[in-house]
Formats: sequence, structure tokens, C-alpha cells
Amino acid sequence: MNLRKVIYIIICVFCLWACHHLVDSHSSSAGTFTNPILPDGYYPRAILYEGKYYYTHATDNEIMLWETDDLTDLQHATCKEVWRPTDSKSAFNIWAPELHRVQDKWYIYFAADDGNMDNHQINVIENVAASPMEGVFVQRGPIVTCKDCNWGIHASTFSQDGQQYLVWSGWPQRRIVEETQCIYIAKMKNPWTLDGERVMLSKPDHVWERQWISPDGNRSAYPIYVNESPQPFRSKDGKKILIYYAASGNWTPYYCTGMLMADASADLLNPSSWTKSDEPVFSQSPQDSIWGPGGCSFVYSPDSTELYMLYHAWYTDNFILGQNKRNPRLQKVDWDDNGIPILGKPVKMGVPMKKPSNKE
Repeated sequence: MNLRKVIYIIICVFCLWACHHLVDSHSSSAGTFTNPILPDGYYPRAILYEGKYYYTHATDNEIMLWETDDLTDLQHATCKEVWRPTDSKSAFNIWAPELHRVQDKWYIYFAADDGNMDNHQINVIENVAASPMEGVFVQRGPIVTCKDCNWGIHASTFSQDGQQYLVWSGWPQRRIVEETQCIYIAKMKNPWTLDGERVMLSKPDHVWERQWISPDGNRSAYPIYVNESPQPFRSKDGKKILIYYAASGNWTPYYCTGMLMADASADLLNPSSWTKSDEPVFSQSPQDSIWGPGGCSFVYSPDSTELYMLYHAWYTDNFILGQNKRNPRLQKVDWDDNGIPILGKPVKMGVPMKKPSNKE
């Protein structure tokens, strides 16, 4: 190959690199993102701590943690395996890991079983390091939620007036011919021990909470009526405690989000303190090919001026058996006049949205 041809190839390669670099720079400077924020993943959770986002989603047999300052760019985030179980009782079907900072320590709540999903229990692991990406997580669970039927999934925790609470999805009793998942709450002695009996806050009694047969024929082996994935949150003025939860089977397009609400000053262990939405507050958008949006959680923009909702949804042009997968999505949430989040409608995949505010 003569020198002139070599120089020509080098120039061409440089031009291609420069062109690609300019495209990337333009995309970044445009300050927009599109859903999904990762190709696959469900039950996305994130917290913002000291300028960094820490993100998780279900990964089945391990717990992965992402660290980033841009939640819309998870594909370039630092990702680390932080937990792989050694106890066979909690080695399978690891669902919905959720990271929390409690009493200056890190805790991840998750559900796991021994290979039989009828034995799902809530587990918690603890890390005393300054960053959850450092140190070692050690087992503190499983959490005993009920002495008669310890089946439980999708735990989350929050503090109100100095008292720590756990909320989760559990069974009233073990399944016989049908399964009913309900939302429970209990006080906590510490991040891995309940203080008193569980209290049921919601059971699937609305039609939109009891869908278990998909239009494509996909169905569970027996009826399963679902309230799960509770996410505690506060109104803008802090006067209301909200619990968003998922309803109906997540294998159907009817999977959606309901809401419970109580006065922050009320007895949160009294079911009568809570009111329940009559209709879903977030649900499918067939015209945009968005099916089964749910498993939501909330996080603020880097400068704390904007609220965003993380959730997952099925991605497919048509809801067809065997062709459905879920991926994580992010969209901005507004507030109503009473300071309650307005979840709106799920944004269609590929539609550009402004990145979360990060004013210096």
C-alpha cells in the first residue's frame, strides 16, 4: 500500500470519528433523553444521595447497583454486583431490590425464595460503608412479617415523626384455590425487625385490581388478584402520606397504579386513616403501544426542583403471548393544587424529553 493511500485512509477514519464525536456532543448538549432508559429491567428504583443516583432493578439471582450523576444515561453508569446470596433459602427469584439510607447505614430490601415462589420472603442486607458501592453488604433478614404465613414481596420503608415503618405485599393466608396479594404496614424496631403485628391497608377489591387473564390468553395457573409494589411518598407540603401500589397481574396489559392516602398526623396503623383511589392513577396507553405500566417509584432532579417517576412497562407493538418484555422508563411529574403528584399518561417510547434539571 503506497503512502498516499495510507494517508487517505487515516484522514477518512479521522473524519468519521470527528463526525461521530460531533453527533454525540450535539445529543448531549441538546439536554434531552428518550425512554426506555435501559433496554431491559423491571421494578426500577433510585435514590439521590450527595449528588449521585443509585439505581437498582430486578436481576433474578443477584443484586446489581448502578451509580451515576445522570439517571437518563444509565448505559454509561458504573455498575457493580453488590450481593449474591449463599443461603439456599434466599438464592432464587430475587425481586425488586430497593436501596435505603437508614440511621447512617445502607439497606437493600428484596424478596427471595428457595426455588419455590410460594416461599417468597422479604430479606434485607446492610452495609456500613459511606457509599453503597463500597464495603460489604451482610445479611440481616429474612424479616418475619407473619408467624402463620411469612410470604412477602416488594418491601419499602419510610419514617414519620421519628417512627420507622415497613410496607409490603403479602398474603392474608396461604393460597388454596386462588391467591390474593394485599398491602400491609407495620412499625419497625430496627431496619430488619418488625415491632408488632402487620396491618392490612388494601386488598384487591376493585375490578381494575383483579385482572389476571391477558387478551392474548396469557394467564396464571389459578386466579391471582394483585396489590403489590407499594411506594411511600409525601405530598408537596408533607401533610399527606401517599402509598402508590401496582394492581392486577403484571403479565397482563392491565397492570396499573393505584394510590392510598392518609393524613401524616393520623394513626398510620389504622386502616380507616387511609383512603383509596377509585380508579387507577396511572395505566396503559394502547394508542402509544404502552402496556402494563407499573412498579413505580419517585426521585428528584439533581437540583431537587423537579419530581420524576421511574416505572416499567411492556414493550411490544401488540400484546402477544411470548413476545413481551419490560424495560425501565422515566418521566417528569407535576403537582395538583393540593400538592399531590399528577402522574399523567405514560410517554411514548422515543419521544424526546428534557433531562432533569441540574442548575449549577
